[in-house]
Amino acid sequence: MHDDIALTLGRVTRVLEERIRPAIHSVSVPFTVDCHELLGEPIAPAQALGLEYTDYRIGTAWGAAWGTTWFRLRGTVPAAWAGKRVEALVDLGFDTNLTGFQCEGLVYRGNGTTVKAINPRNQWIPVADPAAGEESVEYFIETAANPVLLGHHPFQPTAEGDIRTASPRKLYSTRRMDLAVFEPEVHELSLDLEVLLELQAELPEGPRRMRILQALDNALDVLDLQRISETAPAARAELAEVLAKRAGESAHRISAVGHSHIDSAWLWPVRETIRKVARTASSMVEMLGYDKEFLYGMSSAQQYAWIKEHRPEVYDRVKDAVASGRFLPLGGMWVESDTVMPSGESLVRQFHYGQQFFREEFGVTCAGVWLPDSFGYSPALPQLMKRAGFTWFFTQKISWNQQNTFPHHTFDWEGIDGSRVFTHFPSMDTYNSQLSGSEVARASRQFRESRHATGSIAPVGWGDGGGGTTREMTGKARRLADLEGSATVKWEHPDEFFKRAKAELENPPVWVGELYLELHRATLTSQHRTKQGNRRTEHLLVEAELWCATAAAYSGFEYPHDEIDELWKTVLLHQFHDILPGTSIAWVHREVVAEYARVAQAAEAIIAAAQAALVGRGERPIALNAAPFTRSGVRTGAGTAVAELAPVTETVTATETAAGFVLSNALVTVAISRDGLVTSAIENATGRETIAAGKEANLLQLHQDFPNKWDAWDVDKFYRNQVTDLRELDSISLSTDADGTARVVVERSFSASTVRQELTLAPGSRVLQIEQSTDWHETEKFLKVAFPLDIRAEHTVAETQFGYQKRVTHVNTSWEAAKFETSMHRFVLAEEPGFGAALINDSIYGFDVTRDSTEAGVMTNVRLSLLRAPRFPDPETDQGIQGHRYGLVIGADIASATEAGALLNSPERTLAGAHGFDPLVTVEGTGIVLSSVKLAGDRSGDLVVRVYESLGRRVAGTVNVHRPVERASAITLLEDPIEGPGGTVEHSGGSVAIALTAFEVRTLRFTFKD
Repeated sequence: MHDDIALTLGRVTRVLEERIRPAIHSVSVPFTVDCHELLGEPIAPAQALGLEYTDYRIGTAWGAAWGTTWFRLRGTVPAAWAGKRVEALVDLGFDTNLTGFQCEGLVYRGNGTTVKAINPRNQWIPVADPAAGEESVEYFIETAANPVLLGHHPFQPTAEGDIRTASPRKLYSTRRMDLAVFEPEVHELSLDLEVLLELQAELPEGPRRMRILQALDNALDVLDLQRISETAPAARAELAEVLAKRAGESAHRISAVGHSHIDSAWLWPVRETIRKVARTASSMVEMLGYDKEFLYGMSSAQQYAWIKEHRPEVYDRVKDAVASGRFLPLGGMWVESDTVMPSGESLVRQFHYGQQFFREEFGVTCAGVWLPDSFGYSPALPQLMKRAGFTWFFTQKISWNQQNTFPHHTFDWEGIDGSRVFTHFPSMDTYNSQLSGSEVARASRQFRESRHATGSIAPVGWGDGGGGTTREMTGKARRLADLEGSATVKWEHPDEFFKRAKAELENPPVWVGELYLELHRATLTSQHRTKQGNRRTEHLLVEAELWCATAAAYSGFEYPHDEIDELWKTVLLHQFHDILPGTSIAWVHREVVAEYARVAQAAEAIIAAAQAALVGRGERPIALNAAPFTRSGVRTGAGTAVAELAPVTETVTATETAAGFVLSNALVTVAISRDGLVTSAIENATGRETIAAGKEANLLQLHQDFPNKWDAWDVDKFYRNQVTDLRELDSISLSTDADGTARVVVERSFSASTVRQELTLAPGSRVLQIEQSTDWHETEKFLKVAFPLDIRAEHTVAETQFGYQKRVTHVNTSWEAAKFETSMHRFVLAEEPGFGAALINDSIYGFDVTRDSTEAGVMTNVRLSLLRAPRFPDPETDQGIQGHRYGLVIGADIASATEAGALLNSPERTLAGAHGFDPLVTVEGTGIVLSSVKLAGDRSGDLVVRVYESLGRRVAGTVNVHRPVERASAITLLEDPIEGPGGTVEHSGGSVAIALTAFEVRTLRFTFKD
């Protein structure tokens, strides 16, 4: 036979697009439309329904950027339509390729109840079955004129990302607002054809494909293109046989779950996300009524809380759907957060507040962590998930790797402490599946555990900007449930998938260490003020809990549960994976910085109140220390009268030489050149030099930084090819403070920017601290500061949550070469046997390391990433005054680096009072760090204490509570009791003996005696 494949495919494609789909709604009549354009921010629906509405003509431009327009649609169903299925069709000016990224709306009835949302891929509204006579219909639609910022020409700088700079021009023009007759058979025919057309494209040449093609031709042969609704049943009959062929027993099994990954902020502000969540949730609840097999999953307790607060009419429907078991709370976190930069305590609170909400609202405890889109995953996560009670982890993002293909889809992920969590990546490589033929085939073809396991997960629905699952997707799922040549598709709770996969993979492959994303590396640096605010508020809230718990135990101070909870939830929201990484629009980051300032102010007020209760009224200077290490003689969690502290007798010698300046104390000696660069840093006891011979540290370096795409997200490796060393200076001076600290002040100008550095060395310190203020006015530049170290480091040691991770410094393989920008928390250490040096910081997360050859051998060049200047999505990223504090720890090891980093991030406080006080909690044992002291979240008055092992080795020690204790127990990170022997803890006088393995996190609960 002749090859007519192309002819058949062309025929089916055109008929489907140009004739069948337009015939899904056969006849229509227009609505009478009125509108009301709000002049400011959105208002409550109940208020909007009572507004004055004016006439509106279809086709008229509407909606300035970020504006809200309410439309009122009124119409009458013709009597001739009696018994037919009637829908409203609304096209606000949609581009079907930009679902979630442009205008959208939520439909209300006149009584204030919601119907569903409309968006580019979901333009229909159900109308109740009309009676025999005419029926009046009225809808109100709250529409959002969200501008397109990531459209067909992406990554273009735009002022539309902030309501303060957006254009007032109208962005959209409506195309139709009609009542129409829905033709179910035509709709079903369109899905039959689409599924078969996509399936045959993935099949090899052979009988199955040929018979599908013939069936497609047969169907169109009996379809009258002028009488499509009448002849659609006959066309479907021609397809019935090929659609009835069942899949083979070895077919890949796809566990589908309805999904809409809604970014809590990104190319829209938080206030718009609140509405996006309500729109999507209302549509998904409505969808549950159309398909009895359909399940919809939604993560992020914060998003449920928004619906509850702002759209209670939607929340009532969601709550009922959750109770029915078909609307599935997923993930157990407050938001889908970044997991690389938040502190360990922050990740604990993500789990605690997330699970607390789901339990209180729905009686549901999530079994797994659902994080499809975060930009890499910390190696501390497996332990934290396990200790929070989770049994599985799901993500998809690592499939975005630029260079290396991840070797597993279902596996055990092992963290820094040895904990393992069962993990799955969907082999479909998307979290926004449409169940297309190519996606379904890819899921089967790519699945790497097929020797032992049978299936993968498919999150199905429009996401990022919301929208969710459509009736076209659920229709495809019905056809793909058991279809020859295809993987099978079944709506299924992820818990059920993980149970089956775990049973199938008795010995799953293991991945050890971080899940590094070979993309979006610049998210460790973009939007510095956001990162600075995160670091500061994380530490302030832990400090507030410490002082409040101590004051509650010692003085009856009322622990401010509500205030602390609200502040934590604000910080947790802003750890969302497009906020903290610095990849949102200007509006988002403007508000974030203001929110961090509010949180910091509120936390400081709580701290001040608790400290005042602890020290009493008086005029004696009292030094308080919240850091987990003793500082200047003040123990952790204690307040000591300054007069009782040993006076500082050590000094710093500061001398000016022809070459520059020399600062020296009992521990170290530092030489600073006339250019303001560190040319020598010697540990006095050993005479060991830290700076590589002939090199200069604290060297600011400026790079051209224009990645191939994803401006705020990416830095591409070629950025290193252009670099300018910033050596020229405006001034340099030397001074000595009253406390003996020596200070060198350096001022520089470069390009359109200026920088001021204060290099200080304090008595008795081995840290050369640098406080930097940069007035940054660059475009598409990357600012780093280099420290070439005379150390042949095989690894770097970078702090992560509750410990550290090691990374090799060589680039032997493509996996190492891809890690040309990596993460840290408060320190990164480079060491060789016998000597090391660390860089500590108060707000920096990114760094890079190279092994460079010198005449003296191999040196390690460590560079901190300070500032960037991408132009998308915020064209003014990081412009203006930026502050950093960092330091060089001379002669460091892991213990001293951990201590120095913690002290830098938790400055000492002094206030006037009557007396000092002893710590409520102390710990003993080398390397055991006190992480958190707080009152229990159940408001029982019990004390919760968390410690961790910081040095990467086994240790025995004690946790001591200095108040009469009735009982002690070990608990989970959610503060749940641990069943069995692990939860039983013996104490003696409030002291608990503990034995920790490397990086182990232990949480204890103490009940005080009355």
